[in-house]
Amino acid sequence: MNASSPTPAVSSVVAPLSSLPDFDPRLVPVVGVDTHLPAVPLAAQTPEALRARFAHPPLWEPEVLLEKKFMNREPAHASVLLAIMLREQPTVLLTERTAHLSTHSGQVAFPGGRADPGDATPADTALREAQEEVGLAPEFVEVLGTLPTYVTGSSFIITPVVALVRPDCVLQPNPYEVADLFEVPLAFLLDPANHRRHVFDLDGVHREWFSMPYQDTRKNHFIWGATAGMLRNFYRFMQA
Repeated sequence: MNASSPTPAVSSVVAPLSSLPDFDPRLVPVVGVDTHLPAVPLAAQTPEALRARFAHPPLWEPEVLLEKKFMNREPAHASVLLAIMLREQPTVLLTERTAHLSTHSGQVAFPGGRADPGDATPADTALREAQEEVGLAPEFVEVLGTLPTYVTGSSFIITPVVALVRPDCVLQPNPYEVADLFEVPLAFLLDPANHRRHVFDLDGVHREWFSMPYQDTRKNHFIWGATAGMLRNFYRFMQA
């Protein structure tokens, strides 16, 4: 992934960072923090403002679109739910994946997954997967729209589906898939002063990514990779 501009597709397959012995993304040096960029105003983060933004989207360009490929497999479509919880101060719902999963184990992620043949739209996929993963019933969800697709190094073509979620919903994480469930203030994620840039070079392969570490009362959640990239695109959409 290139954090500063979309990266052209690469012909060769490079090893996933998660396969490297003792690789820990938290230990990769930070090369920059975007304190020079403006935060999205709080007035733009209200339910009414979010609805209006998706009803009349601005002209804008996503910043992060494509990771360097590390798996020879047929592309597969997937969707994630960028769920904005309508608390007194809005938050974004995130999960920590269980350690035994075959892809992105232990990482912070949005609820979501692979599209099924019965899903008519990316939103259908996101809503179905969110219900299966975290017990979020669709009647509590108001879909606002989608962001541009994001292609992972494992050849998943992911559509982020942005939605508002009523705070009276009851969440029941699937223990097979979800090790932890937490919320991050929307204002924190839409402030680029919290967006850190990392660079990692190995065997002639150059990788860049964002991270957005968030400390709550229980632990430090390390948001990075595809999840951080999609959040960065959401920031660009909101700031445009």
